[in-house]
Amino acid sequence: MTKKKSDSSTKTLVGAIDQGTSSSRFLIFNATNLELITYHQESIQISTPNPGWVEQDPNEILEKTILCMEKAVEKLGELGYDKSDIKVIGVTNQRETTILWDKKTGKVLHNAIVWLDARTQETVDFLLRQFNTHRDCLQEQCGLPLSTYFSALKIRWLIDNNHHVREAIKENRCLFGTVDSWLLYNLLSDDKNTVHVTDVTNASRTMLMNIRDLKWDPKLCEFFGIPEHILPEIKSSATIFGYINKGLLQGIPVGAVLGDQQAALVGQQCLTKGTAKSTYGTGCFILYNTGEDLAYSRNGLLTTVAYKWNDDDAVYALEGSIAIAGECIKWLRDNLGLIPDSKSTETIAASVKDTGGVYFVPAFSGLFAPYWRSDARGLIMGMTQYTTKAHIVRAALEGISYQTREIVDAMYDDSGVRLSKLKVDGGMANNKVFLQMLANIVGINVATPSLFETTALGAALAAGKAQGIDLFTLEVENEIETEMSQYIPRIQGKQREENFSAWKKAVIKSFENLTPAFNIENKSMQKDTTHLSSRTMGWIALTRTYCLNYQIPPLNTKNAGWDLQINTTFVATDDDVVKSIDDMSRLFPVNSPTGTYNKKFRAAKRMKTALDNRLKRFRMLDQDEFQEMLKSLSQQSPEEQLKASNGVDTFGGMHISNYWSS
Repeated sequence: MTKKKSDSSTKTLVGAIDQGTSSSRFLIFNATNLELITYHQESIQISTPNPGWVEQDPNEILEKTILCMEKAVEKLGELGYDKSDIKVIGVTNQRETTILWDKKTGKVLHNAIVWLDARTQETVDFLLRQFNTHRDCLQEQCGLPLSTYFSALKIRWLIDNNHHVREAIKENRCLFGTVDSWLLYNLLSDDKNTVHVTDVTNASRTMLMNIRDLKWDPKLCEFFGIPEHILPEIKSSATIFGYINKGLLQGIPVGAVLGDQQAALVGQQCLTKGTAKSTYGTGCFILYNTGEDLAYSRNGLLTTVAYKWNDDDAVYALEGSIAIAGECIKWLRDNLGLIPDSKSTETIAASVKDTGGVYFVPAFSGLFAPYWRSDARGLIMGMTQYTTKAHIVRAALEGISYQTREIVDAMYDDSGVRLSKLKVDGGMANNKVFLQMLANIVGINVATPSLFETTALGAALAAGKAQGIDLFTLEVENEIETEMSQYIPRIQGKQREENFSAWKKAVIKSFENLTPAFNIENKSMQKDTTHLSSRTMGWIALTRTYCLNYQIPPLNTKNAGWDLQINTTFVATDDDVVKSIDDMSRLFPVNSPTGTYNKKFRAAKRMKTALDNRLKRFRMLDQDEFQEMLKSLSQQSPEEQLKASNGVDTFGGMHISNYWSS
């Protein structure tokens, strides 16, 4: 699979940029035997300005990446090599992280919104309600569920909340990219040529690329309200993207770009259909190669592009994503002070034989696959006076293992083929206690390579595959044999299932909402009576005011704040509101303003939900679109407004007039 194509100089080297969530690195490999020659690494700061928000500085990402390249080249010279020995460079990067910048000045318009960021949950909820749809409504087109995880929602948030972004889009000078696009724009562009590109693996994580034809999908762009002209050109994973434009490595081609998890799949030599790997970094990502077959999951897994070589057909994968893995260990160290460093988790966890009944659900950013529950929160349960920090540390490691088990089970459900071995890499693969726990909990053999830098190695191999470089064939029948360490399950199946059942109970307790939200289509949840709060009663009054199309007097909103403009649009005069409440007194008992009402008036709750949704919908308009809407409404007669209300006069298929008659 990684067969060397020629026997030229043993000093033929391949470089790899590995830009991850916590650090940037540049690694240099010997193309003959894939030996790691040297590398340099720099950490990247993460900021959390608000709860659930995760940001990074794009300029720091770029500067640290360039610094790593320069330092690694200096170290290479000290080892007796020359920088000209580097024939090609591959790039691998953290996926989904979203950057918008000005193509005229090159300046960023906002901090990078990191893949972990959960600020867009309100937008996700709005879209689900607005289109009366479910989380997998776009799976057929893009292979992904509606989630805060992916780039489209982050772009939408930036458009809605940053006027610099809106202005740049309007003036056709805004560019979007994941981290790979941002790096290539700065490393490859020059005065004559602007390079704005990405590859199919990164594009497949935006929710904007059609998973079948591997092109930006106009319907998906329309769904999210994102202009297609800000998006980069999509290219194969292995192809010549351009040439480094300055610095010590000027003139060297960039021959590959891969998202970090796809790069690890290649680095682990999982190029055969049915093979899988699991990478434990900030999060955990398990990819299962499905070959050229496009497979859709019934169990919360993602359909994604694994890689595409030059003009060959794309290879696909099913992916299970865990938001928090290594980040959980960092939290134990930095937030709780339970451990001095990450390495110490091995000895601390080994100091106790089990967790003493403690279970740790590290849902700091909700739970990804297979649950996709943004309302889940981190939880430690089962503690007693017997519990020590060693039990908590061990429970944290087990929690990551249990999440892996859930994804492996989902993959079996979707494919019908149970894995015989799970190839593991990433920072946590250095922890032998964790690897044995993983084998015990998942119930299959766990294998780790002698070279842990599989993500960077995958980018290097892909770069050597680019047409015109041709250092590697990456053929399945020529797989290179690498030394692997094996971990075999040591506990019985009955004990494994009992422990797993207890874990599942802990997961359920981590959900903020234990029952589904109110759903007018869910007849089983409807009772003969319903309770309306005084706040709901107030919304009913305003809903009636709006839905019966009272003539709203002219509003002076031109210079008002944006939220104020939107809210005042829905508020009539005091007299109108009073009149509405007076009308309501004919429908509800005067002596029971928040009492129990029969089934007929359950529509009132639906009206409140619908008006809430409509208000959120208008908040997604940009300011010019909103002003145009106000102008249009002011020129309409009450009859025309009712006709154009787009269903506001009906809720759950029932006309409002049925409920407001005397």
